[in-house]
Amino acid sequence: MDFADDHLTPLVDEGLGNSAYLIDLGDGRALAVDASRDLRALRSAAQRHGLTVAFAADTHLHADFLSGAVQLAHDDGAEVLASAAGHRSFRHRGLGDGDEVDLGGLTLRALATPGHTDEHLSFLLLDGARELGVFTGGSLIVGSAARTDLLGADRAEELARAQYRSLRRLAELPGQVAVWPTHGAGSFCSAPPGAERTTSIGAEKQANPLLAAPDEDSFVRQLMGSLGSYPAYFDRLAEANRRGPAVLGSAPGLTPLTTAEVRRLLGQGAQVVDVRPVADFAAGHIPGAVSVPLRNQFATWLGWLLPDDNPLVFVTAPGQDLAELTWQALKIGYERLAGHVPMSAWAADGGDQESIELITAGRMADRPVLDVRQRIEHTAGHIPGAIGIELGELTARADEAPAGAVVHCAHGERAMTAASLLQRAGHRGLAVLVGGPANWAEATGRPLQAGA
Repeated sequence: MDFADDHLTPLVDEGLGNSAYLIDLGDGRALAVDASRDLRALRSAAQRHGLTVAFAADTHLHADFLSGAVQLAHDDGAEVLASAAGHRSFRHRGLGDGDEVDLGGLTLRALATPGHTDEHLSFLLLDGARELGVFTGGSLIVGSAARTDLLGADRAEELARAQYRSLRRLAELPGQVAVWPTHGAGSFCSAPPGAERTTSIGAEKQANPLLAAPDEDSFVRQLMGSLGSYPAYFDRLAEANRRGPAVLGSAPGLTPLTTAEVRRLLGQGAQVVDVRPVADFAAGHIPGAVSVPLRNQFATWLGWLLPDDNPLVFVTAPGQDLAELTWQALKIGYERLAGHVPMSAWAADGGDQESIELITAGRMADRPVLDVRQRIEHTAGHIPGAIGIELGELTARADEAPAGAVVHCAHGERAMTAASLLQRAGHRGLAVLVGGPANWAEATGRPLQAGA
């Protein structure tokens, strides 16, 4: 059994597409790498293995989730290990290139690997002189490297060139060295889809197209050409992580609200976020509510579309996991969670409602079509004549949406979110396609159109 099988537990956040790692140091202590503020899975794994977290290492000032390192320091007395160049304002051991930390038998060596961010470190785990694996954060990832435009488009090329040098440095490690990245498929910090979350230096040298780039300029063109849009909340979390997230004193809950309290909060500028399934929202919802169905990707779309400085009122359906809802909001920095109200209570109290039509492909006739998927999805194949506006851009471009449009995505959740935003902006006569382009092609017998 190799080291990873026996001592390393990956903790995958399927919604954000990231992995944290819990490493058993062999004496009842553990190292946590890139732990999220949502520590539920890590706590469960540590308890299962009888471990206490003694070290919490962060590879970079994450843009897509709040770090759990401060909480681990508070709760477990963990020593926080992070780049000195990150200038974090809380207690931590600042590391530079080549610095080593004795973990009590194993050693963690910091490697400066800028590119994804300026202060980015990778952490090489050693057993004596033997390199076991490297935690690469947002540097070398499975089949690619993480994006380099998080510090602004004006620095994207400069950081892509730094990423080139960082990947070449990592590729000099022995081929058998395991690669344990943070960002993976599903993360807007990375590019390629795929099921694999971990890899090895040798596998990446054989299969990673960026490592096959013949020179730096080719690498830069290839990496920058793969960059799409990313959630708006990314722009504020790096600073929040530099300051350090607030320590949570107990398991957070979501307060039940009366309809009178909801009306009062709405009068004070609160935003209603309806987390119920698509069909429930379509049948009836509070006017002005934004539909963000509770699922793995909930945090991404909440953070992309809603401000973090307004109180949030959540409309829920029976049986929905309120703890999951709360943690998804907290892990991306949403603290002003006013509470939740069942839609049934709002309806029973005579509250105003709006609805949105659900429509099948066979009933679309000649209505205009709005495709709110990511640009790369639209280009790969879309309903002929469909107008493509990414969901993340829709609030700013609502006036470009055709009147009476049928809105679609791949399955329906993003489409309903889009329709709710358009309805809030004054659009009427909207419909949401049940399914996506593949369902349309099957129902009509017509091919999808590729290209912009």
